[in-house]
Amino acid sequence: MINRVEPVTSEAVRYELQRGDYPGKHEALELISTIPDIEIVGEIQDIITTYVEHQLMPANPLGDALHLALASYHSCDYLLTWNCQNIANPNKFTHIRIINTMLGLHVPELVTPYQMLEKNDEE
Repeated sequence: MINRVEPVTSEAVRYELQRGDYPGKHEALELISTIPDIEIVGEIQDIITTYVEHQLMPANPLGDALHLALASYHSCDYLLTWNCQNIANPNKFTHIRIINTMLGLHVPELVTPYQMLEKNDEE
């Protein structure tokens, strides 16, 4: 049985992809063009503040803390990222789980695209 994943993105992801000049920029923006955005609600800022105060994420309000806060707040099953320094970092998984549990938030599975492809191959 194949599990279907309903992808979502956010204005923050679109903003990151629009910045700079890099190979595949047009393709990346086109890829997410039809994916619905999850809403950036007021509570997100409080979550980001908590992440930064607990040294879970860097203090960049438009960066990693925002992506994790959105995925956690909206109970996304997965947070797909290439960022292995601050998000898909096994050394941070326990800390993320503790802070999100303290906040009463869902803990998304933090995966790279390669890991997600492996998951699909296993099913």
